[in-house]
Amino acid sequence: MRFIVRVVVNAFAIWVVTLIPVLEVSIRPFSPGETLQVVLTLLAVAAIFALVNTIIGTVIKIVAIPLYILTLGLISFLINGFLLWLTAWITSGFGWGLTVESFWWGVVAAVIISIINAIFGAILRPQKKQRHD
Repeated sequence: MRFIVRVVVNAFAIWVVTLIPVLEVSIRPFSPGETLQVVLTLLAVAAIFALVNTIIGTVIKIVAIPLYILTLGLISFLINGFLLWLTAWITSGFGWGLTVESFWWGVVAAVIISIINAIFGAILRPQKKQRHD
């Protein structure tokens, strides 16, 4: 269930990023490109992005621990941008998916996606029940 919520939130965040023209991030939907195909493409891209973040992102973050320490965590911006670019590269092989024209705008887009995910994560996180003694 958590994965599905994560995918939906990622899809929304990616959709928001595609609405900002300066970022040069876009979605190439399934044929024929109607609203349903755009939504399904966003969900598919979000699922791939979640998997890339979970599998490849975790490995990169573990290997890059010394860089995190040296840069006081700023390397995470580059890593997140790389993971977004990698998702675009993977989905472009299918003829649909995410398009990131510039790596640096991809880094900015990844930061915006992270902010949206953090906001929705805080809202949708299950609250712990307080015990009344």
